[in-house]
Amino acid sequence: MDTFLPENYEVPSSNDKYMKFQKGENRFRILSSPIIGYEWWEEVNDKKTPKRIPLGVPIPVAEISDPESIKHFWAMGVYNYTNKKIQILEITQKGIQKTLRALAKDEDWGSPVLNYDIVVTKTGDGMETKYEVLPKPATKLLEGVQEAYKDMEIRLEALFEGKDPFSKEEIVNPKEIKL
Repeated sequence: MDTFLPENYEVPSSNDKYMKFQKGENRFRILSSPIIGYEWWEEVNDKKTPKRIPLGVPIPVAEISDPESIKHFWAMGVYNYTNKKIQILEITQKGIQKTLRALAKDEDWGSPVLNYDIVVTKTGDGMETKYEVLPKPATKLLEGVQEAYKDMEIRLEALFEGKDPFSKEEIVNPKEIKL
């Protein structure tokens, strides 16, 4: 009997450039050190848009419509095993940040960049959402992923400029970045 769609087919997500934690297990390999800063959302032309500044730059609290919405964030390149894609993962959850920081400082685990997988398990909804972080034993990165990441020339710092970090057209000299 013919099937309409392949047995393992899943509809692609609408924005596959960014990894978002889904319910259940989310396995990924960190491909770069994170950029670190603060973010909040502002209404611009009837659209919500993120505003971000790097760590160490004063936050313009007086200019922000909702200062309570300011979040500390990390953004890094990752390989998402579920989607089989290189994506950007933004982490604002303090518990996940603290666990990853502790793993990086632990002499048995060390830096997670390229060295081992991380599994974040998400449960619950809304204010009841919980995240559990579990490192996996070191394994070799899938062949070709590191080279593909380098070839993509993802420029995470573009997030601070409100630009697309995947765009090769918007690459500027880091000295030219104005905040």
